[in-house]
Amino acid sequence: MIGTMYNHVKPEKLDVNLFSVAGNTIRSPATFEDKESTENKRKDAINQVQPVYALKNEYTQNRVDLITSIFQATIKVNNEIEKELKKQEEEASEDTDTTIEEPSDSEKMAQLKAKLTPSVLKELSSQVFTALIHADNDELAIAKDLTVTAINNVMTKRISADEVENAKKRVEEELKYTTLNEDLKLAAIELGRYAVIQNEFYDPNATEELRQQAAESVEPVKILQGQIIAEEGELINQDIYRQLKLVGLINNKHSYKPFIGLTVLVSIILSAIYYYFYQMTILEKRQTSLLLFGIIFILSIFIMKIISMLQVFNFEGIGYLFPAAMGGMLIKILIDEKLAIFMSILMSVCGSILFNEGITGTLNFSVAIYILFSSVAAILFLNSQNRRLKILQGGSLAAIVNVLTIGALMMLPNGQYSGVEYGYYLISALVSGISSAVLTVGLLPFFEASFGILSTIRLIELSNPNHPLLRKILMEAPGTYHHSIMVANLAESACEAIGANGLLARVGSYYHDIGKTKRPNFFIENQMHHDNPHDRLPPEKSAPIIIAHVVDGAAILKKYHMPKEIIDIAEQHHGTTLLKFFYHKALQSEPEIKEEDFRYPGPKAQTKESAIVGIADSVEAAVRSLSQPTPELIESLVKKIVAERLEDGQLNECDLTMKEIETVSHTLCETLKGIFHSRIEYPELTKTKQVKQA
Repeated sequence: MIGTMYNHVKPEKLDVNLFSVAGNTIRSPATFEDKESTENKRKDAINQVQPVYALKNEYTQNRVDLITSIFQATIKVNNEIEKELKKQEEEASEDTDTTIEEPSDSEKMAQLKAKLTPSVLKELSSQVFTALIHADNDELAIAKDLTVTAINNVMTKRISADEVENAKKRVEEELKYTTLNEDLKLAAIELGRYAVIQNEFYDPNATEELRQQAAESVEPVKILQGQIIAEEGELINQDIYRQLKLVGLINNKHSYKPFIGLTVLVSIILSAIYYYFYQMTILEKRQTSLLLFGIIFILSIFIMKIISMLQVFNFEGIGYLFPAAMGGMLIKILIDEKLAIFMSILMSVCGSILFNEGITGTLNFSVAIYILFSSVAAILFLNSQNRRLKILQGGSLAAIVNVLTIGALMMLPNGQYSGVEYGYYLISALVSGISSAVLTVGLLPFFEASFGILSTIRLIELSNPNHPLLRKILMEAPGTYHHSIMVANLAESACEAIGANGLLARVGSYYHDIGKTKRPNFFIENQMHHDNPHDRLPPEKSAPIIIAHVVDGAAILKKYHMPKEIIDIAEQHHGTTLLKFFYHKALQSEPEIKEEDFRYPGPKAQTKESAIVGIADSVEAAVRSLSQPTPELIESLVKKIVAERLEDGQLNECDLTMKEIETVSHTLCETLKGIFHSRIEYPELTKTKQVKQA
């Protein structure tokens, strides 16, 4: 398996150099992330993020409070001077010698400056303080309101470092047209310009957060599986050469990962196969089934490999030609359904690798789905009556499922296809389904003959009345033939009631007494117009003749290369039961006789089918000997025979449960009641019988 699929997973070796020309179109073998391109794209996204500047609204209030405090300080000075003058006036009214002295401008300015901070005194000119001390409180209040309003109007907007001067000019323009006197207006303008400062500052945290979001929003740059890296005839530039190295198409001589991956995958497959067959309890069946499964699996892989070689001609969808349902149907018919579905899963996995459309290391999931659906549909369609026609019908159903699956796979990606492409895929689907049925029908006889497998189809063929051995029984022992047909009806219904192989029981019943054809007259069902030879023989000689029909039957079946399951039923249907009639007859003349001499050689029944055929054989013979079989008598007789088999240990070596034995007994009774039901005697027949009796 590894050798078959390794060429489809090993890295493709390209003989290209930098700045050479691509000889053919180069595609990516898988999906890879181009980390370098992703990083460059993230850097571009980060660089496109503008710095974030935060507006400091508190700065506006601070500057307004500062200017307000200057005006309030001036008003306070004016109030203090006015208070001092009133005091002097009161003193002057009491003392005529007292003179009222109004503070000089320098004194007023000194008082005002004492109430202000050094930074304010440093930044403002003396003309501002002069204008302030010369204004009265009403003028100062008006100037304050106008100045504060202008400052608020300007500083509620963003002012960057570059916009500070423009903002100062806006304050100046706003105050220039006020009704204040000239000196106070100039002072208000200077105070407004002084108050306006930068209120927008760079926010590194917010900026970094935006850059991080921009980087995270960039999707990774990926080179998708099957994506064209270089067109035929295109120059291999630095970027293309880097991508070729990234996807492993250059310098990959020592790449071991694909080999390890394929080895692990194959190991999982082989382990699953081993585990499945390890659970089989019968060693011989396990070995045969494993060898058969291996041959069908290898054959399917071989056909798949041959078809995959056509991919060199660039045929798209060549995998749809593979007869996907063949392996599953063969396994279903020859082994069992569960293993057939397991086979379908394995085929779909292998198909996804082998039909990778020339792109090494890739998986074709469309073909995998196609193979799985086609195979499972055919498997589920087949049933227990797997005739050749049923297989052909299963292939036709697989073809229909193929068409529907391909149609769905083509429409899912919303691709645009031409009428020629639709026709090609349609023909591929039909060829796959029909060829699956044809190959299954053709290979089935080969596997059945080579491995001695008793398939349902083989059983149906063996049940044909024109089979040489059945004709032999009919011609040489017609009573035995009729007895076998009756046993077959009983055994089949009983087996189907407990879930055993009813068809195997029926066919085994047809041949279980083939040994009686060697001496047919020694068996009572063939003595219609003959005397009973056992009346002239001692029981010691009669018993070996009766017992020999088991050994003779097995020998005849082996001579005709009959399936082992049929031979086993012929050998085991009597087990080691005792010939009671001859044994008790012999005891009358020779009490010391050994019981072992009157027992069948066995072996005891090993399977449910063998055990049920043996019970049905005894029951049919016993009921047929009854002159007036009533339902109660039939039921009593069946229960007695089953109980005797249990007490004699004849069912100890098969896997029949007590519940199943009860079901078998009930089914046999119902079937026998239907066969030996009471019949109405017509008047003419009754009169005829009376005449004959008279």
